[in-house]
Amino acid sequence: MNGLNLYALIEQYLDFDDEVIALHSTFKEIIDELAPSSLIDIGCGQGQFIELMQSEELKVSGIDLSSTQIDIAKQKVVDAKCIDLCKVDEKYDCATAIFDVINYIPKKNIRKFFQCAAKVLNKGGYFIFDTNTLYGFEEVADGSINIDNEDRFISIDAIYDNKILETNITVFTKEQDLYKKETGTIEQFFHTKEFLITELELCGFEIESVMSFTLHDVEEFDKQIFICKL
Repeated sequence: MNGLNLYALIEQYLDFDDEVIALHSTFKEIIDELAPSSLIDIGCGQGQFIELMQSEELKVSGIDLSSTQIDIAKQKVVDAKCIDLCKVDEKYDCATAIFDVINYIPKKNIRKFFQCAAKVLNKGGYFIFDTNTLYGFEEVADGSINIDNEDRFISIDAIYDNKILETNITVFTKEQDLYKKETGTIEQFFHTKEFLITELELCGFEIESVMSFTLHDVEEFDKQIFICKL
């Protein structure tokens, strides 16, 4: 199975609720201060941030490349589509990419992604996203997780090497007296702050600030939040 779709099926078992709430709350504070009238959440996953941001004053939509994530998001009655960013025709005042979305993009594809992000924004619009720091990859993400419950065993093994985090997922699901095995792999890429700023500026963005953020209660900052204006 596709690694991202497999991850979508097991995400509920990973106990990252506190981290989700912390990061989403920080993004909401930033966006509330900017007061846009429309927002697109790129890589919206299961639609939690769309739910959080929906109001009469703000039109919120989401997109994701995982059809499984979008199927789950639609159960929440949110506006979410399985579509590539570069194929979006609408324009928005603000775009977000939350929880490692940028880290899923290889270095060679970053500029095109930023160009497409600029294309969906109105002039003066904001693009806000987070990325993992090197500490976040080496000291937080690298490692293994095993989850065992009555009808499912999940093994996640993440190895960071040469600026790439490779995460191998294995799931055994009980079906009557047998177990069904599914496997998938996800790759994430470390990008330096300097590289991202250069690419953003080449795509017409002005970087208003880069915030250091501690997500996992660790000794150093494991994330950075970029606030960029078109």
